[in-house]
Amino acid sequence: MPEETLAQQPSGLPRLNEPAPAFEAVTTHGTIRLSDYGGSWLILFSHPADFTPVCTTEFIAFAEIYPDLQKRGVELLGLSIDSVYSHIAWLRNIEEKTGVQIPFPIIADLNKEVASLYGMVMPGESKSETVRCVFIIDPKSVVRAMVYYPMSLGRNMQEILRIIDALQTADKHQIATPANWRPGDKVIVPAPKTTEGAQERMKSGYEITDWYLAKKKVEG
Repeated sequence: MPEETLAQQPSGLPRLNEPAPAFEAVTTHGTIRLSDYGGSWLILFSHPADFTPVCTTEFIAFAEIYPDLQKRGVELLGLSIDSVYSHIAWLRNIEEKTGVQIPFPIIADLNKEVASLYGMVMPGESKSETVRCVFIIDPKSVVRAMVYYPMSLGRNMQEILRIIDALQTADKHQIATPANWRPGDKVIVPAPKTTEGAQERMKSGYEITDWYLAKKKVEG
């Protein structure tokens, strides 16, 4: 790979099903470490900048789903490369102008340490701001999902809730979820790995399309 191409790559990028990079950072709720969230799910997300329109709508939307996330055992942690003073002023402004309180902490990542660990700066999109990233980290501090959005696109909170529901359902029942799955829909039973298993699958009580594609209902 040419040197100029290498230089344009983000300095770090977590991998799915591998440990999330550890960090210690100053936030609007004091110093926080990744280890503080051990035993619970965590959504770590970045936004480009304080006092910007799309980010403001997103923070209001995150605040609205925060109770639903907590019911699922999920915490929220925001990040941008603004200062903690900027964060505090922005949150106060949001509350003053919209009446919405932001209940979760925001990392002040002025030196881009956490952003670099998580590959949140994409030079092709912005050399000076973090893009809209979402990292879903499980109670064992393992990265389970990553979603990146361009600067112009605000995030869909219902999709974030759907991802959490799908991951937790898959862990609980050892299944997979089909396209457009929602809680209450049928789930996918893992495909058999032997010829004998494929034959047995066809006799099961599942909803069978073929030996490799079978669905069933699960509770919770």
